Amino acid sequence: MTPDTADNLLRLGVELDLLSAAAAEDALREVGGGGDAQAFGQALVRRELITGYQLDRLLRGETSGLFYGRAKILYQIGAGAFARVYRAVHRDTGGMLAVKVLRSRFAADALKRAAFIREGEMGRTLRHPHIVAVEDVGQEGTATYLTLEFVEGQTLRQLTKIRGALDLPRALELMHQLLGGLEYAHRRGVTHRDIKASNVIVSATGVAKLADFGLAGGDDPSDRRGQAQATKLRTVDYAALEKLSGIHDDDVRSDIYFLGTVAYLALSGRPALEDSRDRSVRADPRRFTLVEPLGSRAPHLPRDVLDCVGRMMHTDPEHRFQTAADARRAVEACLEKRAAEGDVAAAAAPAGDVPPSAARASVMLVESDEQAQRKLREFFTKLGYRVLLTENPQRALARFSTAPLPANCLVISTLTLGTCAVEAFNQLASDPFLSPVPAVLLVDARQRAIVDQARTDALRKVAAMPIGGVEMLALIRSVTTLPG
Repeated sequence: MTPDTADNLLRLGVELDLLSAAAAEDALREVGGGGDAQAFGQALVRRELITGYQLDRLLRGETSGLFYGRAKILYQIGAGAFARVYRAVHRDTGGMLAVKVLRSRFAADALKRAAFIREGEMGRTLRHPHIVAVEDVGQEGTATYLTLEFVEGQTLRQLTKIRGALDLPRALELMHQLLGGLEYAHRRGVTHRDIKASNVIVSATGVAKLADFGLAGGDDPSDRRGQAQATKLRTVDYAALEKLSGIHDDDVRSDIYFLGTVAYLALSGRPALEDSRDRSVRADPRRFTLVEPLGSRAPHLPRDVLDCVGRMMHTDPEHRFQTAADARRAVEACLEKRAAEGDVAAAAAPAGDVPPSAARASVMLVESDEQAQRKLREFFTKLGYRVLLTENPQRALARFSTAPLPANCLVISTLTLGTCAVEAFNQLASDPFLSPVPAVLLVDARQRAIVDQARTDALRKVAAMPIGGVEMLALIRSVTTLPG
C-alpha cells in the first residue's frame, strides 16, 4: 500500500525496520507533526535516517528490494547487462557491503541464473587481497543475489576515462597487484574469462582488485556441467581470441592476454581493442591482429615496459607469458628498475585519492533524489570530473570545513532539497571557514524564485537547469582556480 500521509510513512518505515520510532518522531515534529508523506520523507533523508533510494521505494509502496539477507540496501552504485549493484550496510555489524542482484528478467533463465550463482560459489573459494571477496550467495523472494566486499573506489575504466593514462610507477604497481591476484586464482585452478577494465576496481587507498568471476572456469571434475554452462556464456572477446590462437576456452594464457589489454589502457589512456556493441565486430579474430603497438600510442614508455606488455598481448599463445607468475615477475623487474632510477614517488600516492591538483578536477554533488543523483553523476562524469556524492547539505559543509578540501568545487542541487540547498549555499559566504569554497547552485527552471534567495559572488554562482556541458565547464572554471 502506498503511504499517503506522514504517519503512514513513519509506520511503514518502522515496520520494515528502516527507521527507529524515536528518531522518526523527531523528524515528524520538524514538519509540523503530520501531513504530506513526501515532505516528511525529505525530512528523513535530510536527517540521514533513510536514503533517497529507500524513500523512493517506500513512497511507491514497494517493500521488496530493501533487504537482501542481513544487508540493508542504501542506494544503487552500478548496473550491468545481467545485474545491478548496490551499496548496503550489514544489519548486525554496521559494516559496508556491496550487493549484486540478478536482474529480474533473468530469474527464469536457468543458464544465466546458474552462471550467476556459480560466480558467487566460485568467488567464495577465493580469498586474496587483490580479488573482490564474495561473502554470501542467497535468494530473497524471486531475486538471486551475492553479498560482496565493498570497495570504496572506482573501476579502472572510470579512472582512465577521467584521468587518461596513469603515471608509469602507479600503472606498474596496479598491474603487479592484479597479476598477484590472478596468479592466486590460477593456482587454485580458476580462470577468470572476463578480464577487462570495468572488472578491475581501484580503491581509494590505491589497491587494485579483480572482480566478477561470473564466467570463471575451473578444473574441478565434479563441476563439468557448470563449466559447460560458463563456456556457453564466455565473452565474445575471449572466444574470438581463442579462435585466432587455437587454444581451448579455459587456458590461463587468455586471461594473461586480456590483463595485458588492461595494462595497455592504464599506460596509454586508450583501449587496445576499440569498444563496440556490435557482436560481429567483437567476434572477428582479425581485430587482434590490428592492435596499434603500445609504443606508437605511448612512445615515452621505456623499452622493458613495452616488451612486457607486448609479450602479455602476443597473439601467439606460445610467445605469451605462460603463467601469471611469469608475467608478475616481469612487471616486478620493471618496478625494480624504476625504483633504482628513483622514479617511485608517484607510486606511493593512493591511486583513487590523488590531490585535485594532480588529476582532473573533482566535484562534490549534494542531491537527495536517487534518480536525480544518477543523472547528475553521469552529466559531470561525462565532463571529465570525479564525482563525490552526499544527500545532506550540512554534511557536505562539514567536509569542506577541513583541509585539504575533498573536491575542487561544491555543487548543490535544489531539485529536491529546495530551500535547504539554498541555506547551505548561502552559509558558504557567511562562514569564515567556508568562504574560500567555490560552489555552484543548480536550480530547476520551475524554481526561479530560489535564485533571488541565493547569495552569489566571484566564488559562488547559480546555474539554471537544464544547462549544456560547455556552459557548465565554463561556470566551474570561473569559480575555481583549476581548469574544468
